[in-house]
Amino acid sequence: MQLITSCLTRILSLSSRVGKADKLLHRFLARPKDFRYSELQALLGHFGYKVLKKGKTSGSRVAFVNEKTMHIIRLHRPHSGPNLKTYQLDLVETALREEGHI
Repeated sequence: MQLITSCLTRILSLSSRVGKADKLLHRFLARPKDFRYSELQALLGHFGYKVLKKGKTSGSRVAFVNEKTMHIIRLHRPHSGPNLKTYQLDLVETALREEGHI
């Protein structure tokens, strides 16, 4: 029991030193079922991606563009709730890995 308490204390002290973007990345890579679109925007913003404005005719489609590399990640905004689907997380992770961000 003392070992578990010691380990938890160590983990909590390390997590307080980790930046907000790093925590968000770890959460993203853990594939939670409740990863929100707003969290994805913040995460991609950390890597230099911005939402490309498409206008009223784009519907739920959205494109994130990295202004340095001009790399584009396209997906649909969730509309039945704020949470992303697993396939969307897979798509974003693959794109970030291919670009060398993670």
